Amino acid sequence: MTLKKRITMILAIALCVGAIYGVGRLGIAMRQGEEAETTEESLFGRRETLYLWYTDEALTDYLNSVAVSYSEYQEDVRVVPIYTPGREYLETINQASLHSEEVPDLYVVSNDSLEKAYLAGLASEVKLPEGVLPMEELFPETAVSAVTYHDKQIGYPFYFETSCFLYNETYLKDWAAAQIEAELDAQAAEEAQQQLEEEGEPQEDEAASDEDGSAQTGVIDEETVNARVEQTLPKTIDDVLAFADVYDAPEQVEAVFKWDVSDIFYNYFFVGDSIDVGGKNGDQSDSIHIYNENAIKCMRVYQSLNQFFSIDTKEISYDGILQDFMEGKIVYTVATTDAISKIETAKAEGNFAYEYGISTVPDVSEELSSASLSVTQCVVVNGYSEKKERANDFAVYLAEYATDTLYARTGKLPVYDNGGSTYDDPNKAAFLQEYMNSVPMPKMIETSNFWVELEIAFAKIWEGDDANDDLKALSEKIMSQVVGGEYVEEYIDLPEEVTEEYEDENEEGVEGNAEESAE
Repeated sequence: MTLKKRITMILAIALCVGAIYGVGRLGIAMRQGEEAETTEESLFGRRETLYLWYTDEALTDYLNSVAVSYSEYQEDVRVVPIYTPGREYLETINQASLHSEEVPDLYVVSNDSLEKAYLAGLASEVKLPEGVLPMEELFPETAVSAVTYHDKQIGYPFYFETSCFLYNETYLKDWAAAQIEAELDAQAAEEAQQQLEEEGEPQEDEAASDEDGSAQTGVIDEETVNARVEQTLPKTIDDVLAFADVYDAPEQVEAVFKWDVSDIFYNYFFVGDSIDVGGKNGDQSDSIHIYNENAIKCMRVYQSLNQFFSIDTKEISYDGILQDFMEGKIVYTVATTDAISKIETAKAEGNFAYEYGISTVPDVSEELSSASLSVTQCVVVNGYSEKKERANDFAVYLAEYATDTLYARTGKLPVYDNGGSTYDDPNKAAFLQEYMNSVPMPKMIETSNFWVELEIAFAKIWEGDDANDDLKALSEKIMSQVVGGEYVEEYIDLPEEVTEEYEDENEEGVEGNAEESAE
């Protein structure tokens, strides 16, 4: 064999070995790729994916953490939270349900949108899994009503918003201590006078003076002061006025009671127990009672407060009032749940130098009860979802089993605090109590503009319009929408005299406060 042939053969063998080696390498790479693909598929491809939509960005971190914890509990399910801002939230969900491959399986929405969602096929009746207590045993009646539509529960209550009575506890404690000390001094003086009359000139006894408390503020223990503060908290609007009439306010205080009279959410408690829009569950068009004697009386009381507290609707805002409260300029106000976190943040930063407290809103009078408005955010299973059972299971987990850290992570107060300590705080507990007594936003599409129209009526009445006329006009407008034609209310002849006694009792206070406002 010639050298040339030998070289040719060696090259051929080398090429064959290289080819075999290359094919081997390719096979290994392909097997590794297949293994990686199989691993990825085992991690995600085999897990059923649920898409959870929400519209409040404050929930992002919390929902992501709940999704992870649920996937550890249900290893074959992956939950993907999707933040979806925008006013046309339901319409966006509807479009995604009809045209997207990633259909929202469940979503968070306010209870007043439930009728619209249900009629559009975007909300299905929910059923609690076997072994889980009925809603009525887990949630307040208010929450159950909020998610009930025509006797069907079409969502799970998640968290809520309502308004409460916020007060500067430091001011009330100082006032209570001063009152108690004045009473002790008066009692000591009376006893000294009695002793003088019975025994003649008394001997000076500093120890005795100390024992009866007339010479020492220190003997007024904190428990006694707290008890007096509790007694001082107003149960009615009359109590607010009576306190304003006698309170010797510190120099920085600009108003005893001030709230956002331009926003229906902070005004509604005046008529909340007197007006009915939709019945217990807010879904009955034949249960609308806006124009009635109690509502007229409540609005006349509301109107009279303008003379006493003189609040300009054009210059007022909730944020501004809350800031004034934190600066010590206001003793009482009406606030929503966000006030707690804002005040606590200001306190931590050294921008709030007082103690504060929260209680339920006062009644309009001893005869007229109050009730705040509430909105319940619900977890709803999409009627278009092909994974309703899985979505329902996660909805239960989100609303009932994963709420112990909801407030700490989002500032939202849960309807149901599963084993958490949220409501160990009396201020948060006061909001829950108010929520339990509140009126849920109704669901009826026909009355969707009621809140705007009521807010306009409140503004007119505050500025001096006749409460009777304005409530009658409001009722006729809403009822015309509901019945689909002209509607006329029978006029209620309720003389103004019903509030004369109220106004006479507070006339002095009104004038005094008007002078202070002018100054």
